[in-house]
Amino acid sequence: MATYLDHILERHRAEAAADGRATGRLVSEAAAMDPARGFAAALRDRDRLGVIAEIKRRSPSKGDLNPGLDPSATAVAYELGGASCLSVLTDVEHFGGSVADLQAARAACALPVLRKDFTVSANDVADARLMGADCVLLIAAALEPAELADYHALATEIGLDVLVEIHDETELEHALAAEATLIGVNQRDLVTFEVDHERAVRMAGVIPDQAVKVAESGVRGPADARTLHAAGYHAVLVGETLVTAADPATVIATLTN
Repeated sequence: MATYLDHILERHRAEAAADGRATGRLVSEAAAMDPARGFAAALRDRDRLGVIAEIKRRSPSKGDLNPGLDPSATAVAYELGGASCLSVLTDVEHFGGSVADLQAARAACALPVLRKDFTVSANDVADARLMGADCVLLIAAALEPAELADYHALATEIGLDVLVEIHDETELEHALAAEATLIGVNQRDLVTFEVDHERAVRMAGVIPDQAVKVAESGVRGPADARTLHAAGYHAVLVGETLVTAADPATVIATLTN
């Protein structure tokens, strides 16, 4: 039986197959852009837990979260609260995001920005750089190991940092084979959308110490943040908790202290 993730990936792969643009030209244009803001570098401090604050209008599991949010104002609030980086959803159909959201958020602040989307082609990687992102997401569960390695190498070549998202030890092996140095553990199962709060703690111990470690999804408040920091994570990626908060800047401050 097809899962929700299967449907999302099917749509993105169909769009990639229909993309007639020349990859070489896109890559050349991306490589010629001004240097990106250092995403991984902004997260390396282990004395202070970093927060990757997400701009997210809706989710497949929860529906509308904050469909009318202003990406510029939200980015400013996140920066004032002490966020280390931004994550911006650009998937239109399933998350209500857009390239315009990413560009508006990045223009409003000095923080490095992750393009949060389902990257399934070389053109997707180049597009992330061309739209202004500083980091691209590669989801191990959505890619064959060879694709993961190829897209990681391409992203690095054109000046992007790469957050490789994993769920388990097998996906970690694929990430390390692709030479990933920025690794995110998603506590949310992409098939069932259930959150396993023990997953990130378990995986922290097997991710090499030299990698920048990020815990994704299901961070509900300071107690979760402290547990994940103690487990060895450099940062947490927080979306729903922030976009539904009356004062996201204050929430971020409680997570980093």
